[in-house]
Amino acid sequence: MEMSEFDGLRTQVLWGAFAVSLLFGLIAQRTHFCTMGAVSDIVNMGDWTRMRMWGMAVGVAMIGFHLMAWLGWIDPAQTVYASGRVVWLSALVGGALFGFGMVLGSGCGSKTLVRIGGGSLKSLVVFFVMGVAAFATLRGLTGVVRVNTVDHVAFQMEGGSSVPLWLASLLGLDGPMAGLALGVVVGCALVLWAASSSGFRESGNNWLAGLGVGVVVAAMWWVSGSLGFVAEHPETLEAVYVASNSGRIEALTFTAPMAYTLDWVMMFSDKSKVLTLGVVSVVGVVLGAFVYAVATRSFHWEGFRGAQDTGLHIVGGVCMGVGGVTALGCTVGQGLSGLSTFSLTSIIAVAGIVAGSVAGFRFQIWLLERE
Repeated sequence: MEMSEFDGLRTQVLWGAFAVSLLFGLIAQRTHFCTMGAVSDIVNMGDWTRMRMWGMAVGVAMIGFHLMAWLGWIDPAQTVYASGRVVWLSALVGGALFGFGMVLGSGCGSKTLVRIGGGSLKSLVVFFVMGVAAFATLRGLTGVVRVNTVDHVAFQMEGGSSVPLWLASLLGLDGPMAGLALGVVVGCALVLWAASSSGFRESGNNWLAGLGVGVVVAAMWWVSGSLGFVAEHPETLEAVYVASNSGRIEALTFTAPMAYTLDWVMMFSDKSKVLTLGVVSVVGVVLGAFVYAVATRSFHWEGFRGAQDTGLHIVGGVCMGVGGVTALGCTVGQGLSGLSTFSLTSIIAVAGIVAGSVAGFRFQIWLLERE
């Protein structure tokens, strides 16, 4: 492959990632798909409808991911979630911090981007705060704290932390076949569970959210791991995943990409700062949500109600930025993309996110009772 061909492929990958994330923004804006909202509905109203959306999306993404791995389109061992080192305390603590923060910040990272597209100035503030906090946790002060505390607590899994890869290594099975079998069984079970509710089945938006978001997550796996794979870089001759921040296969996630987006904007004249999957994904979600909001005349400006509302959203943004990086992902990064690979770290992180969000709702109730 010539360098000009490589650059052309990079452009294709970036446009592919942008199109996928644009579709995610459209679907999320139309259906109100939101992990925090799903937990809130259960805690406050006992309504499982949005959780069923999330469950169906995870199931569809699982089936899509493991089908592509079985077909040889992507290599599950090369994802960012396949590391054999399970930083369980980072995932648990970071997830809980993220979950608590997303309640204070009126939504997780993806919901923040969707709300910006709908005209929320509150979410724009959360985006900047979250991006700065995430960058500090990647390379700055809170990053040093993270590396020297929770990241030290871990254990090693031979074969990788993805359950199918681990089982295949332990039992001597074919990895892609084991993954496909597990993905189809668990994925179909989640889809059937979601569809078992008559209330869920009656709404087209529920199906659009569950099936649409699941397909979008799987599509990003294909863009990054299949379309973006080059066996020999024209200069280094090494295998490479084009436009990836991590150098591995990536899917939808939004905490670290917010930091990368701010870095790209602020250091734009630095030629080493190039567009990546994460950056174009952030832009795509905002634009997709904006297009739908304008098309349906639901776009409206939203500001803070007062000092307390402002303070809570700022604290929420800090918690999400620090927690999302510490947990190696957000409700989409770990809760959809990570779970679709059956990563043990993702399972732990999601448990932490749910626990943190429940604590956040209890805190909000306590504030209301004080007032």
